[in-house]
Amino acid sequence: MSTVIAFIVIFGALVFFHELGHLIFAKRAGILCREFAIGFGPKVFSHKKGETVYTIRLLPIGGFVRMAGEDPEMVEIKPGYRIGLLFDDDNNVNKIILNNKEKFPNCRIVEVEYADIERELIIKGFPDDDGDNLQSFTINPKAVIVENGSETQLAPYDRQFASKTLGQRAMAIFAGPMMNFLLAIVIFMIIAILQGVPTNDPVLGELTPDGAAKAAGLHKGDIVQSINGTEISSWSDVVDVIRKHPNEKLTFTLTRDGKEKEIPVTPVEKTVDGKKIGVIGVYSPVEKSPVQAIKSGFTETFFWIQQIFVMLGKLVTGQFSINALSGPVGIYVSTEEVAKSGIFYLMKWAGILSINLGIMNLLPIPALDGGRLMFFAVEAVRGKPIDRQKEGMVHFIGFALLMLLMLVVTWNDIQRFFLK
Repeated sequence: MSTVIAFIVIFGALVFFHELGHLIFAKRAGILCREFAIGFGPKVFSHKKGETVYTIRLLPIGGFVRMAGEDPEMVEIKPGYRIGLLFDDDNNVNKIILNNKEKFPNCRIVEVEYADIERELIIKGFPDDDGDNLQSFTINPKAVIVENGSETQLAPYDRQFASKTLGQRAMAIFAGPMMNFLLAIVIFMIIAILQGVPTNDPVLGELTPDGAAKAAGLHKGDIVQSINGTEISSWSDVVDVIRKHPNEKLTFTLTRDGKEKEIPVTPVEKTVDGKKIGVIGVYSPVEKSPVQAIKSGFTETFFWIQQIFVMLGKLVTGQFSINALSGPVGIYVSTEEVAKSGIFYLMKWAGILSINLGIMNLLPIPALDGGRLMFFAVEAVRGKPIDRQKEGMVHFIGFALLMLLMLVVTWNDIQRFFLK
C-alpha cells in the first residue's frame, strides 16, 4: 500500500506541476482555460473555481489544460434558431439558452436573424414579445450558453489560444516542461538542505554502524592527514587509497579535537561492477548551507539532464532497444524498489522522473509539447501559421502512435516484471 501511495503522490505531483505551468502562463496571456485535469477518462472529482473546472479523472496517465480555441468553439447560432436570452444589470445578454427554454420562464425568446458570438458579440433577431421589430442585443464577454441544462462559458476570439502572439502561445506550451525542471531543482535543493551537500574536505562523515571504520574507532569529524604515510589533501584521496587496498591494514594519521592520532583500519573487500575494492563504511563530509543547497539544486538537475540525453542518444543509435523503455508499470516497480531505500532516495527518484518528463515532452514529436513548439517554429520562419486542420491531423496521428507505443512498453513491462 505504501508503494501505491508513493507512486500516486510522485506521479500526481509531476503531472500537477506540469499542467500548472500551462495553466499559469495561459491565464497570464488572457486565454480562457476551461478545464485543468489530472488524468484522463471519466471524472472522479470536479470543482469549478472562477472560469476553470478542476477535475481528477479515472486513468492516472497524464493530464491536460483545455484552452479555449484549441477545440472547435462552442455551437454555431444560425438564422432561424429560436433561443432564450437572459440579461445582466447592464441589459447585456449573460445567458443564451438553446433548448429546454421552458425551464427559464423569465427568458426572452428571440428568433435569430444574425449572430456573432466570437468577435462582434452581438445577436440580432425578432423577439416574440415585440412583433416584427428587429432588435440587436449585446453579449456580455463572460456570457454562458445553456444546452441540455449544462452551462458553458463563451470564449470571445480575444480569449482564444489562436488570438495570442506567437510568443505567448509558445510560452503557454513550454511552461509545462519548464515547471518539471523547476520542480526537480526544488526537490534537489530540499534534499541538499536536509542532508547537506558533499564536500571534498578530508574529513570523515557519518559512519555506518557495522563498518570497519566504526569497529576500528574512527569518529565522525576526524580530519585525515595521511594514510600509510601518503599525504591526504581531499576526500577523493581518502576514497582512492581505501578502494585500492581491500583486506589490507591501513594506518590512518588523523587529527581529532586538536590532537594527532594513528588508528589502523582494514578495508572490507567488496565487488562493484566486477572489480574488487575496499570499503570501510564511512560517508563523505557534508556542508549544510542554503547557498550550497541552491547550487546543488541546479548542478544536480543539469547532471541528470545530461544523463538522460546520453540515454536518448544510445536509444537513437540502436545501443538500446525499445525493451529498455519503461511505462507506468515499470515506473511503479522502480518506485517500489527505490522506496525501500528511504525517503531521500524516493525524493531523488521523483526529481529524476520530473526531469525525464520535462525532456520527453520537449521532444519534437507530434501531440507532445515539443511537437507543438516545432509547429510554432515553422510559423515563425514562414510568417504565418500552418493550416489548423493539417496540424490537428498530424497531432492526432502522433497521439495514436504514442498510445500504441505506450501499449507496447506497458506489455513489455508486464512480461518483464510479472510473467518472467
